[in-house]
Amino acid sequence: MPGAFADLTTPLVADACVRCGVPLRAAPSGIRAVVAGRQIAGRVLPVRHYGSVDVFLEALGRAGAGDVLVIDNGGRLDEACVGDLAVLEARAAGVAGLAVWGLHRDTPELAAIGLPVFSYGSYPAGPVRLDEREPEALVTARFGSHLVSAGDIIFADDDGALFVAAEHAEQVLVTAHQIWQAERDQARWIREGQTLREQTAFDDYLARRATDPSYTFRRHLRRTGGAIEE
Repeated sequence: MPGAFADLTTPLVADACVRCGVPLRAAPSGIRAVVAGRQIAGRVLPVRHYGSVDVFLEALGRAGAGDVLVIDNGGRLDEACVGDLAVLEARAAGVAGLAVWGLHRDTPELAAIGLPVFSYGSYPAGPVRLDEREPEALVTARFGSHLVSAGDIIFADDDGALFVAAEHAEQVLVTAHQIWQAERDQARWIREGQTLREQTAFDDYLARRATDPSYTFRRHLRRTGGAIEE
């Protein structure tokens, strides 16, 4: 899975989901890598945080190589729920990275560790609460409006993160590669002097729209094979 995503981006995966009719489950905006340029792809290892690190240790005991620890901290912005020790432990467990619906701390240490970590940002104070643990603590995790589990794959990069059900991942990645190739060809043609308007027969689109107001640009792109909009 990581290799198949290596040359792709989350925008391409998002477009592929739309094209394939697969539910688009993007994480809330603002989720970013601690170190820019990092990318993760892997099976979701879900965990819910209640104020103590013990739940992370328990989840990591179930980790498979290449899993991504997806932490539900309710999107809280008043505490950091992971720091350098948790991330070191995650690396020792063989996970590919962490995605936190919340905040992290120990930013310089996390950058030095090198394991990709995605969150809303940094905050110096850790939790002082200890909430009651739910039965689903190691089964599902909320990430924004989405509920994710080990049946999902997470993809994350500088544009954010999104989740795809594992049974659809191969189809989505194949389609994302097709979109990538079409867009690369279009970019090359623009550099060589053939504008995007020429490539998409935009004058023809305007003429058709003038006689048929229901004729949309998306419909036109599907007819002409363009890949700039889904």
